[in-house]
Order: sequence, then C-alpha cells, then structure tokens
Amino acid sequence: MTGAREAVRGIVVGIDPDRNWHLPLAWAADEAFRRRLPLRLVLAVPPQHDAQHVDDTPRQTALRGAGAERLEQARDWVRERHPELAVATDLRGGFPAPVIAAMAEQARLVVLGSRHLGRVAEVLSAGSLVLPVTAQASCPVVVVGDAEHITQRPLYIVVGIDGSSASAAALEFAFDAADLRGAQVRSVSVWQPPVFLLHDEEAALQAQRALLAETTAGLSEKYPDVLLTHEVLVGHPVEELARAAEHALAVVVGRRGRGGYTGMRLGSTAHGLLHRAHCPVITVPTG
Repeated sequence: MTGAREAVRGIVVGIDPDRNWHLPLAWAADEAFRRRLPLRLVLAVPPQHDAQHVDDTPRQTALRGAGAERLEQARDWVRERHPELAVATDLRGGFPAPVIAAMAEQARLVVLGSRHLGRVAEVLSAGSLVLPVTAQASCPVVVVGDAEHITQRPLYIVVGIDGSSASAAALEFAFDAADLRGAQVRSVSVWQPPVFLLHDEEAALQAQRALLAETTAGLSEKYPDVLLTHEVLVGHPVEELARAAEHALAVVVGRRGRGGYTGMRLGSTAHGLLHRAHCPVITVPTG
C-alpha cells in the first residue's frame, strides 16, 4: 500500500470484489493516463453483522484477505495497461458507499462500475453503491456500465442543459473531457410539453434554443478545438438524452435537488440515466 499523498486530487475507482471490475477500471486508468493523475483502487470490507452475538472474526479475516488479493490483481492489470501510471491500493473497513463518498473529498473523479440493480434493490441492497455515491460525492462521479463507443465517428460527448448552475458545471466538464479525447460536444436541451400548453410551442422551443446559446457562450473560445452543436429535443428528458447518447463516449449531467431519498442530492434526470443510458454516465455536482 502506498502513501496517501498519491490520492490527493487523483482518480478513485471502486473495486467490486464480487463482480467483473475490468470495464470501470479500464475507464479510470485511461482517464488517469490522459490527465496525468494518480489512480487509487479502493475496496471496502463491510463490518460484521452482529458483533454482540456472533464471532465473525474468521469471516472478516477471510474477506479482507480476498479483498487484498483482488486489489493486487487489479493493480497488476492496470500496470500492464499503463506501466508509467502511479497506482495505489486501499483496503478499507466499512460499508462501500460512505467509504468512497468520503474519499471523494480528496479526488478529482470517482469511477464506479454498475451492477444494474433495480430501483428497489439499489436503495435496499447492501451492495448498493452507485446511487448514494453519485448523490453525495463532492466531485464528479463516472458510472461505467457500458464501454465508451469509440467506433462512432466523429467521437462525441452529450451534455444535458437546463439552464441551471448544475448543467453549466456539467457543460464545462464535457468540454474538458472532449478536448482531451479529440471529440465533439453535443449540448442537448429537452423540452417536455406540459399537459396544458399556455403558449405557442414554437416560442417555447425558441426559448430553449436561446437557453442553449446563452449557457454555452464563451466555451468555444476557451476550447477552440472542440466542435459544439446545439439540439433541442421534445419528449421526456431521460429518454431523449439516452437516445441522443446512444453512440456517445459519455453523457454528462449536472446534479441538483434532493430527489426522494433523505440526505441524497440527485435529480430525476441523472437518476434515470443511470438506468437507461448505454454509455458511461458522468454526474457533476455544482460548485
């Protein structure tokens, strides 16, 4: 295990001891290589269930041993992929979600794999990690359930825009990520028609177009090599953004609101994309 200094403002990736970790780890390692950042592999071993009645020490010892072995395998795999990358391992005791959310305080990015849990299981299951970390982390969180679609040309990243400060932060992240990859940015605003339309539909769409232009103003000058396109789509935000990102490297959205879960700050669009999108989903907090 290496020193804590390497974890400062680096990339943290959660290693699932029970599932295939190669896809999220490949994304995290490649991103660390692009950004010249250190990579920290984290695996958390939950505490025993009932310390008052059952001596669970042998099981905990076995879990920690298996976790250490899995971390070593993952570290060796990264070093084969990027020999020059600074890689640290961190075996922690505790429930994975709070452990990794706390580590996000000193990270540039957190990268997680997706177990594709259902909406009930993601809240109630002890294995639930994606939802609470995405909702609570103080840095952007990348959820890799499917690989980047690098065969689609030109390469592009989709970013959802709704005029909020959260979507402005997401746009900045999308431009930076596209610049690193030689990709385009597709800024997408989705207008969901109300049940009772009080104004002209074309006027509403024009207002969305103006919103896109206002939100993206100035970033093309900051990132002159990144081609930017604007799209206003009509329909449900989750469905339309997922469709727009069908062949994207990633879809990026801001995080705002508290949703329906105590202590969580995850909007309905970000939550929905974690289930619906077929590319990495990047959630960027405000500030």
